[in-house]
Amino acid sequence: MPSPIPSEVILEARDLTREFDGVKALDKFSLKLHRGQVLGLLGANGAGKTTAMNCMLGLTLPTSGGLYAFGKELQSHRIEILRRANFSSAYTALPANLLVWQNLLVFAKIYRVPKPKERIAELLEMMEISHLHKRVTGQLSAGESTRVNLCKALLNKPELLLLDEPTASLDPDIADKVRKIVLRIRSELNCGILYTSHNMKDIEEVCDHLMFLHKGKVVMEGTPKDIVERSSSSTLEDVFIKIARDGEIVDETAKKEEVAP
Repeated sequence: MPSPIPSEVILEARDLTREFDGVKALDKFSLKLHRGQVLGLLGANGAGKTTAMNCMLGLTLPTSGGLYAFGKELQSHRIEILRRANFSSAYTALPANLLVWQNLLVFAKIYRVPKPKERIAELLEMMEISHLHKRVTGQLSAGESTRVNLCKALLNKPELLLLDEPTASLDPDIADKVRKIVLRIRSELNCGILYTSHNMKDIEEVCDHLMFLHKGKVVMEGTPKDIVERSSSSTLEDVFIKIARDGEIVDETAKKEEVAP
């Protein structure tokens, strides 16, 4: 998959640190997400991905460092920024007692979506769940809930989209369709997407650039192909396992440059 030409930086973290009881969940973490780019944030459980996402959504305040979206400081312009952004997580539930269409309508009104019923119908059809529109949200399967959450995340045609394991709980066929939808949305909206997943097939098909986290620090970054080659690994999954187990991985390219005469 060709990488997009670098463009406007729509999300930036500068030396972001977040401590909990003296433990650093993020340690001088920095990133730049460009418009039209899908950036994969990877790491084992506890690596700092969720903390990073929460900071970028303004749900958790960093201990130090800066966060900027669309060139503006996040906390000072939080409402303005979040109206241009959206978020979906396989682990965040919508109100369980509402029907699917009611849930989506509530969020459509929060985001001031024009012609909300038409937009909801369009997204339900895109996710192939139109038949669920009158179902009670709390009675949905995990995979169905994931797709409804994705509908919610696309209601306002976001310029900045944060996706936390968007294919979790999906069978292979639907997961493949979701990956294609993510790429379609990136193309149609020219949005920037921050994407976390433990599924390396997701990452290989969807992401332009990757950042591997371990204990809150970035230990390797680059394109999927570049990372595999630099680590002398056969697959991205192999890279993931090595970092999860050892906390680091030898950058063979950097190693060769150090020993060159």
